[in-house]
Amino acid sequence: MTHFSKPNVLHIGVLIALVALFFVLPPYHAGNLSRIMVLTIYAMGYNILFGYTGLLSLGHAMFFAAGMYGFGLATNLGGVPLPIAFIIGVVSAGVLAAVVGALALRTVGVAFMIVTLMFAQTAYLIVLYFGKYTRGDEGFVIQQAQRTFAGFDLTSETGRYVTALILFSICFLGLAHLVQTPFGKTLIAIGENEERARMLGYDTTIHKLKAIIISGVVAGVAGAAYAMLFGYVGATFATVQYSILPLLWVLLGGAGTTVGPLIGVFFMFYLIDFSSSVTTAYLLVVGVVLVLLTMFAPKGLCGELRRRVFPWLP
Repeated sequence: MTHFSKPNVLHIGVLIALVALFFVLPPYHAGNLSRIMVLTIYAMGYNILFGYTGLLSLGHAMFFAAGMYGFGLATNLGGVPLPIAFIIGVVSAGVLAAVVGALALRTVGVAFMIVTLMFAQTAYLIVLYFGKYTRGDEGFVIQQAQRTFAGFDLTSETGRYVTALILFSICFLGLAHLVQTPFGKTLIAIGENEERARMLGYDTTIHKLKAIIISGVVAGVAGAAYAMLFGYVGATFATVQYSILPLLWVLLGGAGTTVGPLIGVFFMFYLIDFSSSVTTAYLLVVGVVLVLLTMFAPKGLCGELRRRVFPWLP
């Protein structure tokens, strides 16, 4: 097995494992895994921007919410067919990412982070302001009848899992390929040393803008998928919390790794699930574990494995 084939085998192995888990897990955990795969898509989108390009954003919730509300409003208010509504959600996130990226890239460093946070807060306030349509913090439910495509019920356990797995597989393999292309290698170079990449003749601003758009589109896919599969749209998903969560997932799993986002989401999801079943002070437990991981595994779980054991990990 060559150095270049090992990552491919790993990626295919992850997908095979996810298929197999559906047949062996009890319904509760299969349902959790469906949610984990959708949230991992969100984390993978964030990883393109932060893990590879080195841009720290605190505004990604607006892209996730754009996909969610684009799908939800098109379905509930417009009566748009499910696949068209899904596309509307993804396009909404992409357009928003292009506009925000073009403006935010006028800043650098901490200023970029603050500007993205301000845009995200503006998006959240817009959701609240148009509460007549968005239902604000209360949100709205997408009926079961609206979440059926070609006779395939996406509200069923099988329909939800299969759809989540298909979307996850497309994003997972697509982004894994992207980072191996010349464009992806350029993003990595910008993340490591932007000034040197600029001296080599690369237009770093254009590359960063493209990274923001790709990241926003993938986050929009996750938002639209969440609304489609779980049938709820609410302003909670546009809050700062949902901008911080993908950062934590990527840091825990390993920034700049293809499998890291899945590991980070899976670990944190079950850490919260287990600790909340044991104590009401579960956030304290989660906080302590996160601090310990930050201290002893600063590159994340997958990042540490790459550094210590498997240097070929993508």
